[in-house]
Amino acid sequence: MTRFSSPDAIRDAFSKAMSLMYQQEVPQYRTLLQLVKEVNARYLQAHPETFADADSAPELNRLAVERHGAIRLGKAQELATMRRLFAVMGMYPVSYYDLSAAGVPVHATAFRPVDARSLQYNPFRVFTSLLRLELIDDDGLKQKVSQILDQRNIFTPRLLELLEIGHAQQGLTAAQADEFVAEALKTFQWHSEAQVDGATYQSLLDQHRLIADVVSFKGPHINHLTPRTLDIDAVQRQMPAYQIVPKESIEGPPPRRVPILLRQTSFKALSEKITFTDNSEGRHTARFGEIEQRGLALTPAGRALYDRLLQQPTAGDKAAGLAANFAAFPDDMHELRRQKLGYFSYRLSAGATLPEQASREQLQSLIDDGTIEARPVVYEDFLPVSAAGIFQSNLGSERGAAGKGHPNQLAFEQALGCAVIDEFSLYQQLEEASLAAIFDRP
Repeated sequence: MTRFSSPDAIRDAFSKAMSLMYQQEVPQYRTLLQLVKEVNARYLQAHPETFADADSAPELNRLAVERHGAIRLGKAQELATMRRLFAVMGMYPVSYYDLSAAGVPVHATAFRPVDARSLQYNPFRVFTSLLRLELIDDDGLKQKVSQILDQRNIFTPRLLELLEIGHAQQGLTAAQADEFVAEALKTFQWHSEAQVDGATYQSLLDQHRLIADVVSFKGPHINHLTPRTLDIDAVQRQMPAYQIVPKESIEGPPPRRVPILLRQTSFKALSEKITFTDNSEGRHTARFGEIEQRGLALTPAGRALYDRLLQQPTAGDKAAGLAANFAAFPDDMHELRRQKLGYFSYRLSAGATLPEQASREQLQSLIDDGTIEARPVVYEDFLPVSAAGIFQSNLGSERGAAGKGHPNQLAFEQALGCAVIDEFSLYQQLEEASLAAIFDRP
């Protein structure tokens, strides 16, 4: 019987290979990894209760390997093939993000693992944007962009063969998986040779820096990789000491005792030398390093409250104003659960036995007496306003107020070849599965 590599193992190998490649391409990213490692070690030393129980090893492993990356694609065919590529690694499209609301002409999804075991093994995610040609208002430039993109193929012939082989035999052998990782990596590598001449590049740049980044190159180079920290404020403060220039502010909610959703910061994008097809030279600014701190996944009610507080006007200092707005968001684990603002997973405490007639209706009392433990479910997804803020900071564009934008999820899903998965349903399933494991006895 043929033995196939598991999607989790392929994803783990790919994410580690991607990290090594990016460290070589962008040495500041290697420095960033070292900084995050040191900050996390100091945090855990100061807060030993963070991963204190007997099940902490998987959580520590997850923290060490966790990354997310981001790519920008130009046409529907690229997105559809990328979906097949990520499926080999057990990564599926979750959520729809409209970044046009912040003036960025793309919409996106995040490819990631979706079940608890796979997330624990390696929660590698890739935020994947698709250029929206209909948002280019210059018809001549729009036609030129379409012609340029029609002529490129971002996947190697061997990678496409391996996708067909994997589909036909419902998996890849260890040798095929190794080759798959090597071939897939070529799609994400940096090319200093542009596929347009200098004048075309400038016209794309004048329309939007992101359009120039998507269209001018042979492939969708990974534009950032993001390690996870337990203390993003410490990383932000310490970046200058490591000769890293941070963006001006952290995206996402203000600091809290109970972290929620996602906070992100980054170092400024590099200005890199490129050569155009007419042999002229220029510089391109796109690739950067990012850091994230993940917190509690919010329910629809929690997310609605978050969005409302985020959109409230702030007087004076922006950070102080945001903190004042968020005083209305409970910062206590018990209150977050009581008000059903976040998702939690549940398990029997070490050495505890569930009473014979216990039911879900008694959940709170079983938590109160120490029989059951409630743990926050980690937010695995992204925030469109924060993503746009990172994009704009590193593309050199001014940040404008978020508006309603021009969402078109149907068109995105048609390009993708399937519907995106609703993130709230995934978190609800994780919470429900943990309760079923306790209460639904045979």
